[in-house]
Amino acid sequence: MIKTLAQRRYNKRVIALSAVYAVTLLSAVYLFKHHLIGGPLSYVMAILPALPIIGIFAAIGLYLVEEQDEYVRMLMVRQTLWASGFALSLATIWGFLESFELVAHIESYYVAVLWFGGLGIGGCANKLTLDRGVEA
Repeated sequence: MIKTLAQRRYNKRVIALSAVYAVTLLSAVYLFKHHLIGGPLSYVMAILPALPIIGIFAAIGLYLVEEQDEYVRMLMVRQTLWASGFALSLATIWGFLESFELVAHIESYYVAVLWFGGLGIGGCANKLTLDRGVEA
């Protein structure tokens, strides 16, 4: 399948933001593990790895605005809906289980991990739909 201009821009943005995420996360882990950071700067360093993830969310929004092919855009919208439903459903279930002390606490940034996993599920749903020749 030929990539649209919007898809190429999206891919470049996500690759760049993923590289920034890797650098900031590895740096933060190193600095905190070796107790090389403290005070107000520690808050800044702890937040830095979140910023590229937020940037990826923004890149998806930009992609949806820039994509000229309505069908391709609809596929991405459907994929993000799958991701949102998946992540929010599991986070809600886990939250109730945690409230009743039936499971251990999990750090809230894992919701983003679930969301990205949900993008994969949405991509698979799109692929299965396309393979059957069924349109949304």
